[in-house]
Amino acid sequence: MSSRALFFFALLAFSAVSCFAENEEDPGLVMDFYKDSCPQAEDVIREQVKLLYKRHKNTAFSWLRNIFHDCAVQSCDASLLLDSTRRSLSEKEMDRSFGMRNFRYIEEIKEALERECPGVVSCSDILVLSAREGVVRLGGPNIPLKTGRRDGRRSRAEILEQYLPDHNESMSTVLEKFADMGIDTPGLVALLGAHSVGRTHCVKLVHRLYPEVDPQLNPDHVGHMLKKCPDAIPDPKAVQYVRNDRGTPMIFDNNYYRNILDNKGLMMVDHQLATDKRTKPYVKKMAKSQDYFFKEFSKAFTILSENNPLTGTKGEIRQQCNVANKIHD
Repeated sequence: MSSRALFFFALLAFSAVSCFAENEEDPGLVMDFYKDSCPQAEDVIREQVKLLYKRHKNTAFSWLRNIFHDCAVQSCDASLLLDSTRRSLSEKEMDRSFGMRNFRYIEEIKEALERECPGVVSCSDILVLSAREGVVRLGGPNIPLKTGRRDGRRSRAEILEQYLPDHNESMSTVLEKFADMGIDTPGLVALLGAHSVGRTHCVKLVHRLYPEVDPQLNPDHVGHMLKKCPDAIPDPKAVQYVRNDRGTPMIFDNNYYRNILDNKGLMMVDHQLATDKRTKPYVKKMAKSQDYFFKEFSKAFTILSENNPLTGTKGEIRQQCNVANKIHD
């Protein structure tokens, strides 16, 4: 064999070994990522969510909202949880994060995991898995999810508006932002079904009530909304809100779709979802079939949870979820 041929085969062998080593180092997201390093990780998260849910039912809504606000902004890296520093503003302090709270409960779960397996489980995996368990607590589907995410070191506040869909944007813009994450139209419709639970602060909906009531709102629902939101300029710090679903406010179900078809959606995005020709067929289908809603929600939730994660040696495993680790030279 010529020296040129030997060199070629040696190069191929080296490339194969390098590729194998790289894959060994970074398997990406996988099922049961912690099976060897922290076998009880998912059980600990599940039990902590159960305990916290018993104490504070509303935590389930917070966990569900966390995954959307974190993973939709470029990456599932728990950047949402970082506090502000002298150099960067926290995503939590942006206007678009209005009403988000209960971040301390993520820290409680982290502390429980640190007692079990110090320095192993990332805050980004805690954020994603607690959202999954929150859905289960509310009666929704139990979704198998991959793990192995690592935590980012910086806030993404400066690009939040660019990535995070807003409740007052056009349906075209909302569809485009979800499509950028790989989520199709039925997936978008299903994810907005999370509005089946929780509540909307009056700040987010008074523009539909004052100075004139939006004629597209169901008149039978307007009286309740005005009672809950009596001020045209509500105090952001006041506990003034309307339940997203008056019928089954604490149950993750398909009642949301029947409500918005009946013009009882609180926000403009809810109304648009039920009237836009691209989304209405899926709204009607999910209103009729909870199984279909759960199937599409599970698919879209999984895609959202896998949006551009940090894996392998990228990022870090934070010691505390609200601050990046100190780097020692």
